Amino acid sequence: MATLLKEQITADMKSALRAGEKDRLAVIRMLKAQIQRRELDDRTELDDTGVLQVIEKLIKQGKDSAEQFANGGRPELADKELAEVGILQAYLPARLSATELDALIDTLIAATGATSLRDMGKVMAAIREQAQGSVDMGDAGARVKAKLGS
Repeated sequence: MATLLKEQITADMKSALRAGEKDRLAVIRMLKAQIQRRELDDRTELDDTGVLQVIEKLIKQGKDSAEQFANGGRPELADKELAEVGILQAYLPARLSATELDALIDTLIAATGATSLRDMGKVMAAIREQAQGSVDMGDAGARVKAKLGS
Protein backbone atom coordinates (compact mmCIF):
# COMPACT_ATOMS: atom_id res chain seq x y z
CA MET A 1 0.00 0.00 0.00
CA ALA A 2 1.42 3.35 -1.03
CA THR A 3 1.74 6.05 1.57
CA LEU A 4 0.11 9.44 1.29
CA LEU A 5 3.47 11.15 0.82
CA LYS A 6 4.55 8.79 -1.96
CA GLU A 7 1.19 9.31 -3.69
CA GLN A 8 1.67 13.09 -3.43
CA ILE A 9 5.17 12.82 -4.92
CA THR A 10 3.84 10.74 -7.84
CA ALA A 11 1.00 13.22 -8.45
CA ASP A 12 3.47 16.13 -8.35
CA MET A 13 5.73 14.32 -10.81
CA LYS A 14 2.83 13.93 -13.25
CA SER A 15 1.80 17.58 -12.91
CA ALA A 16 5.40 18.77 -13.39
CA LEU A 17 5.64 16.60 -16.51
CA ARG A 18 2.40 18.03 -17.93
CA ALA A 19 3.41 21.60 -17.09
CA GLY A 20 6.87 21.19 -18.63
CA GLU A 21 8.67 22.10 -15.40
CA LYS A 22 11.94 20.33 -16.22
CA ASP A 23 13.89 21.32 -13.11
CA ARG A 24 11.09 20.37 -10.72
CA LEU A 25 10.50 17.13 -12.60
CA ALA A 26 14.19 16.20 -12.35
CA VAL A 27 14.20 16.76 -8.58
CA ILE A 28 11.02 14.74 -8.06
CA ARG A 29 12.35 11.89 -10.21
CA MET A 30 15.57 11.90 -8.18
CA LEU A 31 13.50 11.75 -4.98
CA LYS A 32 11.42 8.83 -6.29
CA ALA A 33 14.60 7.00 -7.29
CA GLN A 34 16.10 7.48 -3.82
CA ILE A 35 12.90 6.20 -2.20
CA GLN A 36 12.88 3.14 -4.46
CA ARG A 37 16.59 2.51 -3.79
CA ARG A 38 15.99 2.64 -0.04
CA GLU A 39 13.02 0.28 -0.36
CA LEU A 40 15.13 -2.18 -2.35
CA ASP A 41 18.04 -1.93 0.09
CA ASP A 42 15.80 -2.44 3.12
CA ARG A 43 13.51 -4.91 1.31
CA THR A 44 10.45 -3.13 2.66
CA GLU A 45 7.95 -0.50 1.60
CA LEU A 46 8.63 2.85 3.24
CA ASP A 47 5.92 4.55 5.25
CA ASP A 48 5.63 8.34 5.48
CA THR A 49 8.28 8.45 8.22
CA GLY A 50 10.75 6.57 6.04
CA VAL A 51 9.99 8.82 3.07
CA LEU A 52 10.57 11.89 5.27
CA GLN A 53 13.95 10.46 6.30
CA VAL A 54 14.92 10.14 2.62
CA ILE A 55 13.76 13.71 1.94
CA GLU A 56 15.67 15.09 4.94
CA LYS A 57 18.83 13.26 3.84
CA LEU A 58 18.55 14.72 0.34
CA ILE A 59 17.98 18.21 1.77
CA LYS A 60 21.05 17.88 3.98
CA GLN A 61 23.14 16.68 1.03
CA GLY A 62 21.86 19.56 -1.11
CA LYS A 63 22.72 22.15 1.52
CA ASP A 64 26.18 20.63 1.98
CA SER A 65 26.75 20.64 -1.79
CA ALA A 66 25.58 24.25 -2.07
CA GLU A 67 28.02 25.26 0.66
CA GLN A 68 30.86 23.45 -1.10
CA PHE A 69 30.01 25.09 -4.43
CA ALA A 70 29.80 28.52 -2.80
CA ASN A 71 33.17 28.01 -1.11
CA GLY A 72 34.61 26.81 -4.41
CA GLY A 73 33.55 29.95 -6.26
CA ARG A 74 30.67 28.37 -8.17
CA PRO A 75 27.64 30.42 -7.06
CA GLU A 76 25.52 29.28 -10.04
CA LEU A 77 25.82 25.63 -8.94
CA ALA A 78 25.18 26.61 -5.32
CA ASP A 79 21.98 28.39 -6.42
CA LYS A 80 20.89 25.31 -8.39
CA GLU A 81 21.39 23.07 -5.33
CA LEU A 82 19.45 25.50 -3.12
CA ALA A 83 16.60 25.59 -5.65
CA GLU A 84 16.45 21.78 -5.50
CA VAL A 85 16.42 21.94 -1.69
CA GLY A 86 13.48 24.35 -1.89
CA ILE A 87 11.51 21.88 -4.01
CA LEU A 88 12.23 19.06 -1.55
CA GLN A 89 11.33 21.17 1.49
CA ALA A 90 7.80 21.51 0.17
CA TYR A 91 7.25 17.87 1.20
CA LEU A 92 8.23 18.44 4.83
CA PRO A 93 5.57 19.21 7.43
CA ALA A 94 5.47 22.69 8.94
CA ARG A 95 8.33 23.38 11.35
CA LEU A 96 7.61 23.53 15.06
CA SER A 97 8.17 26.91 16.68
CA ALA A 98 10.80 27.22 19.42
CA THR A 99 8.05 27.23 22.07
CA GLU A 100 6.39 24.13 20.61
CA LEU A 101 9.76 22.37 20.38
CA ASP A 102 10.59 23.18 24.00
CA ALA A 103 7.19 21.88 25.12
CA LEU A 104 7.67 18.67 23.11
CA ILE A 105 11.13 18.17 24.60
CA ASP A 106 9.83 18.70 28.14
CA THR A 107 7.03 16.20 27.53
CA LEU A 108 9.38 13.60 26.06
CA ILE A 109 11.96 14.02 28.82
CA ALA A 110 9.21 13.28 31.33
CA ALA A 111 7.81 10.40 29.25
CA THR A 112 11.19 8.71 28.81
CA GLY A 113 12.27 9.34 32.40
CA ALA A 114 15.47 11.01 31.21
CA THR A 115 17.52 12.56 33.99
CA SER A 116 21.02 13.06 32.59
CA LEU A 117 22.97 13.40 29.36
CA ARG A 118 23.30 9.59 29.28
CA ASP A 119 19.56 9.50 28.50
CA MET A 120 19.83 11.94 25.60
CA GLY A 121 19.61 9.17 22.99
CA LYS A 122 16.22 8.03 24.30
CA VAL A 123 14.84 11.57 24.11
CA MET A 124 16.26 12.17 20.63
CA ALA A 125 14.78 8.89 19.36
CA ALA A 126 11.38 9.92 20.74
CA ILE A 127 11.66 13.34 19.08
CA ARG A 128 12.58 11.74 15.77
CA GLU A 129 9.60 9.39 16.04
CA GLN A 130 7.04 12.05 16.98
CA ALA A 131 8.21 15.07 15.01
CA GLN A 132 9.95 13.64 11.93
CA GLY A 133 10.46 16.37 9.37
CA SER A 134 9.08 19.19 11.49
CA VAL A 135 12.14 19.63 13.70
CA ASP A 136 15.75 20.54 12.96
CA MET A 137 17.40 17.66 14.79
CA GLY A 138 20.59 19.66 15.38
CA ASP A 139 18.60 22.37 17.14
CA ALA A 140 16.60 19.77 19.07
CA GLY A 141 19.81 18.05 20.16
CA ALA A 142 21.26 21.29 21.50
CA ARG A 143 18.05 22.03 23.41
CA VAL A 144 17.85 18.51 24.90
CA LYS A 145 21.51 18.71 25.90
CA ALA A 146 20.93 22.06 27.61
CA LYS A 147 17.90 20.72 29.51
CA LEU A 148 19.51 17.45 30.59
CA GLY A 149 22.88 19.00 31.33
CA SER A 150 21.53 21.34 34.01
